[in-house]
Amino acid sequence: MAAPRVVVVGGGYGGTRVATLLDDVADVVLVEPKDAFVHASAALRAAVDPVWESRVFFGYDRLLERGRVVHQRVERATSSAVQLADGTTVEADHLVLATGTSYPFPAKFIESETTVARARLARMRAGLERTERVLVVGAGAVGLELAGELLDAFPHLAITLVDQADDALATGDYLPELRAEVHAQLDGKVDFLLGSRLGYLPPVDVGVHEPFVVETEAGERIEAQMWFRCYGNLPASDYLAGDLAGARTGLGEVRVEPTLALTGHPTVWAVGDITDVPESKRASAARAHAEVVAANIRAAIEGREPGATYSPAPERIVLPLGRTGGASQVVGEDGVRRVLGAEETSRMKGQDLYSSAVAELFG
Repeated sequence: MAAPRVVVVGGGYGGTRVATLLDDVADVVLVEPKDAFVHASAALRAAVDPVWESRVFFGYDRLLERGRVVHQRVERATSSAVQLADGTTVEADHLVLATGTSYPFPAKFIESETTVARARLARMRAGLERTERVLVVGAGAVGLELAGELLDAFPHLAITLVDQADDALATGDYLPELRAEVHAQLDGKVDFLLGSRLGYLPPVDVGVHEPFVVETEAGERIEAQMWFRCYGNLPASDYLAGDLAGARTGLGEVRVEPTLALTGHPTVWAVGDITDVPESKRASAARAHAEVVAANIRAAIEGREPGATYSPAPERIVLPLGRTGGASQVVGEDGVRRVLGAEETSRMKGQDLYSSAVAELFG
């Protein structure tokens, strides 16, 4: 008897983890348009240092032993099948939605071909070499991390960081000590313009060297030669159709039960940024979702009732600010939240950015 087919849509942190965990018990089909996994946690380091590109892009050819990876875009997905861009249909006994969110370059890439993405990175770095002033819009985790990487690699840069909120890291259950640690490391190096949004966006694409002038709604004039947009997570769920068309919230996320099955669809599961789980969008959460989903699908395949559930962990963040800087909010074994500074953050993430573990996963 043929093994049940599990179709995983999306080859990011959550999707690849589900696929590898079920490779021994199911006919796994991982559908991903990109020709390589993108280790997004290291993407901002690769944006400023070409050496790191080899630790961002990893081929899928060694990921699965029994299953297969199909490099196609899913145009339409129902609870029982997906239709690919080339017109073929892949039927599914279990469907896993792991398409995550879209996000502006260079934190994420829209390019499906690695060579094209790397060429865009090279053009951006060449532009940074002759750039004097950079505008970063968004003082959340991505904007702060990008500012830290830019300062580390291009010390000559003057960086202006704009956010409509009154402080950095405004969204998220973060301790005041975390924000204080970030300011202690960046104040005097980064010009923070907080409490007022831009009146209009620059008339050039992000990561492209071209002088421009903009103003905040408060009337602050900003001159720069390059800018980056560090806000705007958009769930990638517009391919859901048929009986799954109503599974999306108004924000584009999908409604899930504690088992991470879609509400009303016991054989459709979701992991990572696409879910409506109330927590920050991060790779560690996607991998934790994957463990639950894989356990539940395995139980169903073996004739047991899926019983694994997921509940969000206390808010944590490990935020590198370059190779040697950074700030973190962690939760100890006693359940108490603590803030760590540059040295501990660099040791935990800033030096390696978890790239060694990803390299091992992809062989």
